[in-house]
Amino acid sequence: MPIYLAAEQELIVGQATVIEAPAQEGAFVVVFEDDEETGYFYALDTTATENPIQDALHIYNVDEVTDRQKPSTVKVGWSMDHSKAVLLINDRPHAVFDFTGKQGYCHTAFPPPVGNGWSEQGHEWNDDALKLFA
Repeated sequence: MPIYLAAEQELIVGQATVIEAPAQEGAFVVVFEDDEETGYFYALDTTATENPIQDALHIYNVDEVTDRQKPSTVKVGWSMDHSKAVLLINDRPHAVFDFTGKQGYCHTAFPPPVGNGWSEQGHEWNDDALKLFA
């Protein structure tokens, strides 16, 4: 999967954490946040006039992560064309945003679409999402 690394940080699940990862070119940014209860991954377009947050993907509920006391490594990578981002936790893909296709994918398939033109078919994980980085 050819990507460039935009962010890497250690995470203790359940400790407040925000990891921002802007694309090297363009107006797209992704943000991973652990708010001490849940983990979410956000797609932002900094040129949006009303709300830069275009989509959000639920990654985990803190109380459901069995080994949450162990440190994890969070990495965010971008495709070489700066239009797709992947969230890796301990080198396992947990979420993908495709800014061109306006689609987000995650293993929890949550939340439902919000009706802004993004992820209109839902957020269900599909291994084909990783082919976007080929």
